[in-house]
Amino acid sequence: MIGFAIVAVVMCVPITAIITEHQRKMMKIKADMLKEELELERLKQQNFIMETEKLKLELEQMKLDYSSGKNDLIKL
Repeated sequence: MIGFAIVAVVMCVPITAIITEHQRKMMKIKADMLKEELELERLKQQNFIMETEKLKLELEQMKLDYSSGKNDLIKL
């Protein structure tokens, strides 16, 4: 009976180590995924800001083109 208990305890140590190591690896993978998701969101936000600025410039150019076209019509 005592021999069985000793074997059971000895077998629990490696199993516990394996489970702990697995949990550490999973936490590291999740942390890496979170970092990548944050970087992706940062890039998306940066892209959104650039696109917004581009549209503002295009709109301003259209306004300038429209107002100069008005002056051309008045000259005729």
